[in-house]
Amino acid sequence: MNSVNLIILNFNEIRRRSIKVWTSIPQDKLEWKPDDEALTCLEMIRHVLESEHYYHLAIKNRRSLSKFNSPFENRPFTSVNAELDFAEPYRQHFINTIKSFSEEDLFNIKIDRSDAGYIRDLGDMLLRIAYHESVHTGQLLDYLRSAGIPRIHIWD
Repeated sequence: MNSVNLIILNFNEIRRRSIKVWTSIPQDKLEWKPDDEALTCLEMIRHVLESEHYYHLAIKNRRSLSKFNSPFENRPFTSVNAELDFAEPYRQHFINTIKSFSEEDLFNIKIDRSDAGYIRDLGDMLLRIAYHESVHTGQLLDYLRSAGIPRIHIWD
């Protein structure tokens, strides 16, 4: 298995586990948040999905976007499944973009995010994107613990 295939496997595995957590949140707890400054559960799910789309565009442009017109903006929050359904075409475009890269591209393409404090190789950037989702899935597990909601087992 080459590096590109491993990166895709990692993205798919992270999303599979995220979906397990996201869909385990009771509907009446989707607006829960640990404090007034935090995102709600549903806002965090949307943040992950929207960020993946942003990162996809940044990778295609090889840099941070000076302007981002998010298709997720101003959409009403309804359910986790509605968010996943809406995000699915964007996810597929992102995965297809990753599939289009060669092993050499992972090292030779640079993504300039100087505005965020770094310039990274494409492979590094892809792993950072996956890590972003993993961190937020962990945060949601902590939300569930804090709210006294049983947590689904994701380590299968």
